[in-house]
Amino acid sequence: VLSGCGVYDGTEIHEASAILVHLSRGGAEVQMYAPDVPQMHVVDHSKGQPAEAESRNVLVESARIARGKIASLAKLTTADHDAVIFPGGFGAAKNLSTFAVDGKDCKVNGEVERVLKDFHKAGKPIGLCCISPVLAAKVLSGAEVTVGHEEEEGGKWPYAGTAGAIKELGGKHCVKEVTISFPVVFSLTPFYEAHVDTKNKVVTTPAFMCETELHNIFDGIGAMVKNVLKLTGK
Repeated sequence: VLSGCGVYDGTEIHEASAILVHLSRGGAEVQMYAPDVPQMHVVDHSKGQPAEAESRNVLVESARIARGKIASLAKLTTADHDAVIFPGGFGAAKNLSTFAVDGKDCKVNGEVERVLKDFHKAGKPIGLCCISPVLAAKVLSGAEVTVGHEEEEGGKWPYAGTAGAIKELGGKHCVKEVTISFPVVFSLTPFYEAHVDTKNKVVTTPAFMCETELHNIFDGIGAMVKNVLKLTGK
């Protein structure tokens, strides 16, 4: 489920691409969706500032990432899918919800809320990364999620305050790494973390909540996707 195109006002493109690569490698068939609604605002990514008097549609912008193969989120049903995954990017907090403005008092887009509740009720896995776990924390009371660490640690975790907001939303935050969690004995293979809430079948990983190298983001997302696919039982 996409939220536009571009980290500051839509989907984080690197995260979306990583998810698609790992799903492809895992043999999954993918359909992309986005809500057919206006963006909260449009950001000039070269300046990091909102572009005045400009408006864009979330579905139309998301189609850029989907290479045109995308449908309105209103058409997404649990009967047709084994799992659902939400990339991050500020669009999750601006277009899929009002978290960027309202924090713990945020509202979630009606179709997004429907999808999360439907997949949860059906016992089908839900994957989220970066800032998007706030959606599960808001909609699925008591869900366990991670956005990484709970302290900034000198700028390594610039959005660490989100962990506190997740608790205020009713979720349980679990501290996780995006890179190597512990030395793997007798192996040079890095171990990448994703948090798996087995009760709710919610899988999350910090991704760009952490200031780290891109390959670490990519492999952390891979751990999330792998666990989502495992939970489908297929």
